[in-house]
Amino acid sequence: MIIAVEYVFVAEANERRLAARPAHREWLTALKADGRLVQAGPFADGTSSLLIFDVADEAELAELLAADPYPKDCIVASWREFTPLFDFAR
Repeated sequence: MIIAVEYVFVAEANERRLAARPAHREWLTALKADGRLVQAGPFADGTSSLLIFDVADEAELAELLAADPYPKDCIVASWREFTPLFDFAR
């Protein structure tokens, strides 16, 4: 199942979130390498980001998100199932 996750950044916690960003990006790189992350990146305004996962179910997604190095009080996460019309490859 493809799930789109939006991380909204808590403005007051940006300094702590940015300190954790290198570890967060390493986490994303590992998930991309094993095929569970389809795509990820920040929105241009810098207030949030989008992560697209290919997982078996929401339980697997919850387990993955729990392992994200971002401090949990620095982001507000929401998600929903996504049905892509086209292949993500360029």
